[in-house]
Amino acid sequence: MSGGHVLLVDDEPGIVASLRPALKAAGHTVKIARDGAEAIASAQLEDNDIILLDLGLPDMDGKDVIREIRPGTGATIIVISARHQESEKIAALDAGADDYIDKPFALGELLARIRVALRRRSRSVTPQAIFENGDLAINFATREVRLRDSAVKLSPKEYNLLVTLSENIGQVVTQRRLLAAGWGRTDTDPQYLRVYIGLLRQKLERNPTDPTLILTEPGIGYRLNPGAWGA
Repeated sequence: MSGGHVLLVDDEPGIVASLRPALKAAGHTVKIARDGAEAIASAQLEDNDIILLDLGLPDMDGKDVIREIRPGTGATIIVISARHQESEKIAALDAGADDYIDKPFALGELLARIRVALRRRSRSVTPQAIFENGDLAINFATREVRLRDSAVKLSPKEYNLLVTLSENIGQVVTQRRLLAAGWGRTDTDPQYLRVYIGLLRQKLERNPTDPTLILTEPGIGYRLNPGAWGA
């Protein structure tokens, strides 16, 4: 896979000094913005694939940067932040971020998430009629779901939840987005979502009590794990 255009938004010299060469070594082109104003200007002028964004910027909150740039960019926004509170993560994702990784983070994990985001962008440019992830396949035209070549019967809500997760494979999907996908509203009791995620796991996981496909992001939402079952 070829590299992408990455905009790194962070005012910490140590982060910039370590990430820039690592991203370049992985085949990406890298531009640096050290505050929110630079980030907004670069997002408006440059065709970025990935925006790595710290929330604690010197001139403005990173969530305000997301709200400003999200309407005008198709880039994947990955927040990298030392703010570990669930409320901060949810607010950033609701503002328009696609993913969130805590500082300090493992470089390998960040690079893997970037690869997943670039694969997802590639699929969005050339939409596929069939989604495949390991032993799981979804035919969007027929709404058929197959697991290890056997048909899986899903209810409409289960199917809508699975499709939403598949459209954002590798990235956390908030409870609000999943509630909107399954129930058409965001004020539904999240307990219903937990029940339906449990039903999906019963039908799709090798071991529903130790899921490897549909992963929980505590207090935030769920993530469809790319490459489950050793694909």
